[in-house]
Amino acid sequence: MQIFQYNASIVFFAIFILTVLARAVLLRRKEIRAIVFGATDKTDFLLIPFVLAIIYAVVANSFQLPLWEPLLRPFWKTVLPGWVGLALSAAAIIGLIFTLISFGDSFRVGIDEEKPDILVTTGVFRFSRNPIYVCFDTFFIGLFLVHRNIIIVIAVIAFALLIHRQILREEKFLRSHYGAEYEEYCRKVRRYL
Repeated sequence: MQIFQYNASIVFFAIFILTVLARAVLLRRKEIRAIVFGATDKTDFLLIPFVLAIIYAVVANSFQLPLWEPLLRPFWKTVLPGWVGLALSAAAIIGLIFTLISFGDSFRVGIDEEKPDILVTTGVFRFSRNPIYVCFDTFFIGLFLVHRNIIIVIAVIAFALLIHRQILREEKFLRSHYGAEYEEYCRKVRRYL
């Protein structure tokens, strides 16, 4: 049962990443540069090692690849958390799709100071100012519940902290770019949920 959960988590991970990349490619065809990651702050790249650690831990767990065994050992043996994790991951993928639809042409990875587009406050943005990051965090918490090992828990915590840092940077930019419109939006809608 656990092997099924591990393999399903790999499929979900691929769907999650491909969904974001597909949206970026579609925007690129409209001559919109959706990936501006690292353009304003080179420390954006701190996220990459944690994502790679999560990917390797997920794949190593599923296919018994080389890694010091205590690092992959699940915290608990029951399979119920894995089912909850898969449900969270699936919900995050669905949320991600709704978020990308709500974004329209305004979707960016990173801060686009040159062409920030419009302030999106409709769709899922009526419930959260950062629905894509809520989906990221939910997805990675789901992965942790499936794999339940120390590598993923450390990487997920670090990833969540770096995402929060990114949100604070984006909020600063949005305040300076949209002014009162963004302030009013902040009064109506919470940062996360």
